[in-house]
Amino acid sequence: MIKKLLRSVREYKKDSILAPVFVSMEVIMEVIIPLLMAKLIDNGINKGDMGYVTKIGLLLLGCCVFSLAFGVLSGKHAAYASTGFAKNLRKDMYYRVQDYGFSNIDKFSTASIITRLTTDVTNVQNAYQMCIRIAVRSPMMLISSLFMAISVNPKLSLVFLCAVPILGGGLYIIMTHAHPIFERVFKTYDKLNNVVQENLHGMRVVKSFVREDHEINKFKTVSGDIYNDFSKAEKIIAFNSPLMQFCMYGCMLLLSWIGANLIVSKSMTTGELMSLISYATQILMSLMMLSMILVMITISRASCERIVEVLDEKSDLTNCENPVYEVKDGSISFKNVCFDYSRKADRHCLNNVNVTIPSGATVGIIGGTGSSKTSLVQLIPRLYDVTEGSVEVGGLDVREYDIESLRNEVAMVLQKNVLFSGTIKDNLRWGNENATDEDMIRACKLAQADPFIQTFPDKYDTYIEQGGANVSGGQKQRLCIARALLKKPKILILDDSTSAVDTATDAMIRRAFREEIPDTTKLIVAQRISSVQDADMIIVLDDGEINGVGTHDELIKSNDIYREVYESQTKGGADDE
Repeated sequence: MIKKLLRSVREYKKDSILAPVFVSMEVIMEVIIPLLMAKLIDNGINKGDMGYVTKIGLLLLGCCVFSLAFGVLSGKHAAYASTGFAKNLRKDMYYRVQDYGFSNIDKFSTASIITRLTTDVTNVQNAYQMCIRIAVRSPMMLISSLFMAISVNPKLSLVFLCAVPILGGGLYIIMTHAHPIFERVFKTYDKLNNVVQENLHGMRVVKSFVREDHEINKFKTVSGDIYNDFSKAEKIIAFNSPLMQFCMYGCMLLLSWIGANLIVSKSMTTGELMSLISYATQILMSLMMLSMILVMITISRASCERIVEVLDEKSDLTNCENPVYEVKDGSISFKNVCFDYSRKADRHCLNNVNVTIPSGATVGIIGGTGSSKTSLVQLIPRLYDVTEGSVEVGGLDVREYDIESLRNEVAMVLQKNVLFSGTIKDNLRWGNENATDEDMIRACKLAQADPFIQTFPDKYDTYIEQGGANVSGGQKQRLCIARALLKKPKILILDDSTSAVDTATDAMIRRAFREEIPDTTKLIVAQRISSVQDADMIIVLDDGEINGVGTHDELIKSNDIYREVYESQTKGGADDE
């Protein structure tokens, strides 16, 4: 786990090395200072030698200045290293998520991924900074001060040995009890983020159903769980401070009492006792800092595990060994295709689908809710892989293509249209980043988006709010269609993408497709018969299976499901009268 995380250090290796180097130099200076103070008292002040006092005093000043400088430099490099490490870690996680297939994304909730990219990375960043600075300083200070204390008075130094097992045992108990709670806390954070996210996205629904109190109670419950868990964990960790103080003050009292007796009996000088007390302070402060590090590591350990989960997740969709980078044409063939979202499913979402679509054809796909229309078209750009059988595009299995090359030739307007914050031009350039103004206007005219864009004061420079909140559902759909057209794809998939536009506009969009992009294979998933009745081929899906294939006239005569839907949409009103 540690090795995987440390791969993200990369260009900040230099800072990660320099920080502990400067810390080491700082420790050396701080260890020398008590020794010089002892010499100053015993050989200078007590003997009245001002020349010696001046000499040692200057050395002390030099050591203090160097200690301060090394401390500043170590802090600077530790800050660069930790923030850089966090930056790279976020980038690596984000890039990994971009490579995920839809099945991988389904394993993690959006809220969970956001928590891992923010809170968890911040915890790891803080722990890393402590590790390259304090985790180096504390052991070095502990060992060096202990060695110097023993050199001053070996017997009196045994006092420190009493504190080590007490503190070590206490810290072990604290860590083992606190870690499971922190693991649970971060999972609860995911729930909290999910509640907030749902509430903000569905605010209009919440207000229309007057469910504010319900949402507030949901938030209170999750927030209360976090409070209770954190309170419990912090109560356990709080024992660290009194335990540390007990050991520290106990050692100081013992040193003072025993040292005073030794001075009276002339077995020890005043300077030696002063230096020993200084070393005692350094030793005990080192132990305190070590305990802080262990507490921080306990907190960050759970975060590390969650981050590694994201980095270790293998994408279900990968390129084959020698992928094909060119799609010959827009022909599509489904051969004995079976598909399900979960390998543990009792039955297939799509079952034994066989159909061939020639390049340039306009194909309508119709069926009831839950008939797997969207699942069928998602297999073409390889958003998911088939469970059984194969999907061919341009005469080749889609798994033989380079994923990026395949998706560049397949434009898909999803059922849930998404626009990003930015201008209309910015959103359109998702289809083609090098598109000219003329290209964008032409695409928008084909998608019947240009008329309403011209009504905006800023026209194509109009700012779109996050999620397209400041445009209607129909406008959003037409912008998404225009964006897809800018790709100039060999295959265009419209997944119920004209449901929010009126039938007249729908008809104009379909006519523009026939006249302007005849060589592009067009798949139109729809609920309205009028959206697909002039298609070259219509596929009727029922419960994940093909129920019928043919033109409008053929299906009216031969397919009961199609005929029933057609009659309900065209004659339903007259029957009711």
